Amino acid sequence: MTRAFSSESLPRTRSGVETGSRPENASNEESRAPLRFYRNGKSSGTRAKLRGDRRIAAWKPRYRLARYVAGICLLLLGSAAADARSLEIITERGALTLCANPNALPFASKTGPVQGFQIELGEKIAQQLGVKLTREWVISAIQYRRADCDLVLDSIARKDTPPAGGVQVSRPYHRSGVVLAVRADSRASSLASLGSDQRVGVPVGSLVSMTLDKGGTVTSPFVFEDDIVAALANREIEAAAVTPATVGWFNLQHADTPLRLIPAFDNDSDLNWNIAAGLFRPDDKLRQRVDAAIEALLADGTIARIYARYGIELRPPQ
Repeated sequence: MTRAFSSESLPRTRSGVETGSRPENASNEESRAPLRFYRNGKSSGTRAKLRGDRRIAAWKPRYRLARYVAGICLLLLGSAAADARSLEIITERGALTLCANPNALPFASKTGPVQGFQIELGEKIAQQLGVKLTREWVISAIQYRRADCDLVLDSIARKDTPPAGGVQVSRPYHRSGVVLAVRADSRASSLASLGSDQRVGVPVGSLVSMTLDKGGTVTSPFVFEDDIVAALANREIEAAAVTPATVGWFNLQHADTPLRLIPAFDNDSDLNWNIAAGLFRPDDKLRQRVDAAIEALLADGTIARIYARYGIELRPPQ
């Protein structure tokens, strides 16, 4: 059995979850903090960003799917309609409905020329099922509860906890987690190689934040992962504990000043997790078909190509 968390983002507490059993940043609630459990950021015009000195800056109205916390996914799932969603219903309707954030690149976007890798992957899964993909744009826990969705991507799958609220996860297709990012000109080669006075940017309230604090590392908390990597690039901090998707997307847009990844947390099982598709109240046939679809898309390289377009390296799940 596995437990789903809507991600990537964990780092915030774990991605989107980025928390629950929390994937750390992962991923993407209403105030989506840098971590998924991702908390999806939102605000009525302001957005708080905590720095090392704990000062609070103005909130910016942004929505980043990359930090949905597992808790949000659970809220969503627990309050969704109780009736099961069967393959027959999906086929008769001719559509598979995906829940996604409208402004959360590289995950998803409602406008602009770039759709986001969740939308692209959702379309490929729908094609495998012989139906079209429809989208439900959601940015808060309340909207998730009301949305009539069949599918949510970047769900965290853990073998140590059963799914909740009627959600089931597909076979995993990607491995994510927390990495340490540094500037290309940094001499750091590990967490231990950082100076005692050099700060590491972390998603506020995240598991990786607590882990580093306990280890004596000086940290600077932020609400959003993209703010962390921006601060790193601007030399406000020396390193960033974020998810690979955030760094990959940043590097794609800043090829002249890329960040370098250090696998500082590979041996911490709490800071690494598998990514899967979350299905809402599916019958066995629907889950089997989605598993088969993902298997086929992995085998022909489709998922790897989609991820690569967003600067992300597809990693085999464990």
